[in-house]
Amino acid sequence: MAISIKTPEEIEKMRVAGRLAAEVLEMIGAHVKPGISTGELDRICATYITEQQQAVSACLGYHGFPKSVCISINEVVCHGIPSDERLLKEGDIVNIDVTVIKDEYHGDTSMMFIVGKPTILGERLCKITQESLYLALRLVKPGIRLRTLGKEIQKFVEAQNFSVVREYCGHGIGKGFHEEPQVLHYDADDQGVVLQAGMTFTIEPMVNAGDYRIRSMKDGWTVKTKDRSLSAQYEHTIVVTDTGCEILTLRKDETLPAVLVN
Repeated sequence: MAISIKTPEEIEKMRVAGRLAAEVLEMIGAHVKPGISTGELDRICATYITEQQQAVSACLGYHGFPKSVCISINEVVCHGIPSDERLLKEGDIVNIDVTVIKDEYHGDTSMMFIVGKPTILGERLCKITQESLYLALRLVKPGIRLRTLGKEIQKFVEAQNFSVVREYCGHGIGKGFHEEPQVLHYDADDQGVVLQAGMTFTIEPMVNAGDYRIRSMKDGWTVKTKDRSLSAQYEHTIVVTDTGCEILTLRKDETLPAVLVN
């Protein structure tokens, strides 16, 4: 498995791309309200990326994906295609997944938005999913096995009576959108990967309120929970440092647990 160790110059370019991706999520939050279409949210993001940031959406055209961001609502696990027909409604939980390319390097991040007043289950699912990501981020440091991250995410999530999606994972990232290694969010073979300073990858647990199994839609992209339960996801791009990790897609409005603050 060829896992690239990024140079300081490459990491600096990834900081720029990561910052831009985070800024898209910071910007779009004010627009996530009942009545707006996911198609309109996509257009707002696309305009911001291309005109304000002078950057490129990695999603647009990727293996034929037709939009600039993925927007996944309620029982949609991932890869939801924005549409002018799908209007947000009160209580929806919405994942917006953004990947920006700047100066050839990628920044990849996603977060959940709750439309209007949350449901008790929707709010709890989003909270636990975000906490599972932070749990993994706290574990990252040189010398630990990659599978430790997935093992601890799975243990934490299942203790809350939720489940972790198996078919999708985090990934190495840099000049390539998806590089080695695969970052699984449950306990599974990691082919012996040990974390080293300079590795860059995403952690992006997808957590279902019900069973972990999924089903793919006829559009070739949209993935839903098989039992129609709610699903949530949070994602950050990170670089492993000498003492832990640096979150390259950290949002300005994001309050991290103290242990993650350098």
